[in-house]
Order: sequence, then structure tokens, then C-alpha cells
Amino acid sequence: MKPWTYENAQWTQLPKHLRHLPVLTRHVDTGAWFLSLIWAAFLKGIGFKLYVGLNVVGDYKPLIKKYPKLLLISNHSSHLDATSITASIPFSFWRHLYISAAKDYWFKNPVFSFFSKNCLGAIPIDRKEKKHESIELILTLLKKMDRMWLILFPEGSRSPDGYIKNFKKGVSLFSKKTDTPILFLYLKGNRACWPKGKLIPKPGNMKIYIGPVHPPAEIETLSEAYKTWVLSIDPSAYPKED
Repeated sequence: MKPWTYENAQWTQLPKHLRHLPVLTRHVDTGAWFLSLIWAAFLKGIGFKLYVGLNVVGDYKPLIKKYPKLLLISNHSSHLDATSITASIPFSFWRHLYISAAKDYWFKNPVFSFFSKNCLGAIPIDRKEKKHESIELILTLLKKMDRMWLILFPEGSRSPDGYIKNFKKGVSLFSKKTDTPILFLYLKGNRACWPKGKLIPKPGNMKIYIGPVHPPAEIETLSEAYKTWVLSIDPSAYPKED
């Protein structure tokens, strides 16, 4: 694969909110690596050990060996979701890990932007305007990069009541157009630790369940398969049908 460079047109002509993406080139950057190391030490050693207990049910290691590219999908009801998934994955694989993040929240000011770029490896998703730019960028990365795990939240935004909402079509589009399989994840206890509307998280316990890998499929098929798997773990994850 041709290496990404600052001079490549695909980077220099990007819109302003995407111009941090040379960080994603994976060139040797000791500053970015050092920041990631500090963030990993805090996340794994303090944040999700002493403050919020994080229990991982399953094992990523066989998946890392077998699947160089994956879309990781999960339920979404807390700002802890992306960081908890990141914390559950071995640090040695972080350089291949990316997160789709809402541009209007995670890139809304210089502090959030710095954190999102350097600690989360975030790809900003514009939920209001120019959605096609983010979509094309993700498709390009999935097609051209040798290894890439991308965290996606198919519901699009946090669930206010904790119940899993209908999936949007993005994950199906990405998987089918790039032939990328999908890893099911389920977060339990996330909303209790940091419900929508609260300023900071509170101590508690979370579980991350690592589920099956599903082949690319239409969103209806994915949604039904994900629902069947989650209900086998937590019958309260979806509202009861009348």
C-alpha cells in the first residue's frame, strides 16, 4: 500500500475538521505514541480498574490473529462506551484501532479535539452536514489499510433510556462495500455508571461481552442477529413487545 503522507492530495484537501488525519497515517510519531501510552496507563490501570470495574467476557486474541479488519458494533447509552471498548482491547493492537465519533460533540472545542485525535484515534462523523465526506473517508480507510478495527455505534446516538434502538444503515454500508465482517459487542452497566445528561461518571461496574463475528449483510439481518445474541445475555436490553 502506498504510504500516506502530508503531501498526498487526499489529506491536504480534506475539510478542516478532518485534517488531523495524518495522525492516522501510522508514521512513527513518538509524541502521539507517548500520549497513547499515558492514556492506556490511566484507562487500564486507574479509570477501568479503581473507579469503574471492567470485566471482559471473551477473548480478543484469536480475533486479532484471524481478522485484520473488523467493524466492532455495540449498544450505546453512555460516554463510557468508546473508552471502555478501547480499554478492553490489548494495547499492542491500539495502533490499528479507530473510533467513529460525532463531530458535533467530540470535536466541539480544542480540548475535546486534542483528546479525540491523540487518545481515541477518532474519525469525526458529521451528523448534520457533509455526511458523504466521512462515509467516503471510512470506506477508503477500510479498503486501503492492511489492518483496521473500527468501533461503530449503529444506533447513531446514546439511548436515553438504556434500551437498544433501531440500527442505522451505516454499518451495513461499510461492511458490504468493503467486505469487512462485523464483531458483536455488548456493554452492560454502562448507563448506570454514566447515564445521559450527567456531567461525570460515577463508580460502578461494567461488563463487555465479546460475541460472534457476522459476515457483511443488510442492516435488517444484522439487527436481528445482534438482537437475538444480546437477548441470550440480557433479556432486559430491549423493550418488551406488546
